[in-house]
Amino acid sequence: MGKLTKRMVEGVEPTCGKPVYLWDNALTGFGVKVLSSGKRRYIVQYRLGSGRAAKQRWLTIGTHGILTCEQARDEARQILAAVARGEDPQGNKIAKREASTMADLWGRFLEEQLPQKKASTSREYEAQWRNHINPAFGKMKVADVKLGEVETFHKKLRDTPYLANRILALLSSLLSYAERLEWRGPRSNPVQLVSRFKEEARERYLTSDEIQRIGAAIAELLHERTISMEAAAAIKLLLLTGARRNEVLGIQKKWIDIEGQVISLPDSKTGKKLLYLSAPAIDVIQKMMARSDGDYLLPGKVPGKPIVNIRKPWVRICDRAGLDSVRIHDLRHTVASIAAGQGASLPIIGKMLGHKQPITTQRYAHVDRDPALSVVEAVGVEVGSALEGKS
Repeated sequence: MGKLTKRMVEGVEPTCGKPVYLWDNALTGFGVKVLSSGKRRYIVQYRLGSGRAAKQRWLTIGTHGILTCEQARDEARQILAAVARGEDPQGNKIAKREASTMADLWGRFLEEQLPQKKASTSREYEAQWRNHINPAFGKMKVADVKLGEVETFHKKLRDTPYLANRILALLSSLLSYAERLEWRGPRSNPVQLVSRFKEEARERYLTSDEIQRIGAAIAELLHERTISMEAAAAIKLLLLTGARRNEVLGIQKKWIDIEGQVISLPDSKTGKKLLYLSAPAIDVIQKMMARSDGDYLLPGKVPGKPIVNIRKPWVRICDRAGLDSVRIHDLRHTVASIAAGQGASLPIIGKMLGHKQPITTQRYAHVDRDPALSVVEAVGVEVGSALEGKS
């Protein structure tokens, strides 16, 4: 066989059980390993020293498709040149793998993986690493993280099962990434063997009376100047649209179409999305647009930036309204429950809230925006009346 080519690499058929090897006769030691799965990995084989007693090393360069044959050959030349100088590239990789800590792994993950995530996801991951994973595993060697330590760590978080499972998912992603870096052996991720906590679905819907109390509390706190107009408007829009918190807080004025009764979000948790606007929602928006000339509907304290946190105003509103254990996200559940009470079908509710589930995506495709707009208008009338203290 002569020089390896793309056609030769892709032409060999995988076999069950043992891998198939192809070697490049133009560059001794350079070849490709074809796994039974069909994956093709470029490799370099070399010996440390000379003679039969010389230790043989195998070094994986990368996967065909991610690397071209020529790119892999260039890498192989550099590796073999290092061997000729007396170096041991595979030994160096093993030593680095054995010496690397979880903190080192997080540094690589932070630099190479987090930039591909949404900003909200990145903040969530950073908080989980800082508050939980780093104190428990940061100083440990990546190769030393075992099943027992992970199970003990997970059990300590049993009082917050949802958070515990999300943290475990991040830890699993980190260790799988370590396998890709070859800082751990293949299929060695212990997190995959840990049973997740059962998560009970939490359902909390506000009644019409509770919404009236929220409306009264907002009016009182605004009069006392203990919450801002922006925070009050954000809470009202959450109840009038069913949007997620960050979707409302980051609304830019240029996305708002008053005549079309929609806000066109260029990005959200589920990608591009329309927020449908009832008459009461439009009233809130127009009042806020008249307050500021900036880009954001709900400007924050930092010039040129939107409001970023309404947790404290929401706590004050709930305290004044006499509501316990009501989360901001429960406002979204409330909108869905009111829409269902209005007789809206599940596809229409999903369209109104911007759900994006693989099973139901096709069901949404044939629904035009008019039914969703009709439902949000009906919801707006009920919620708007309640916020104003009307029956």
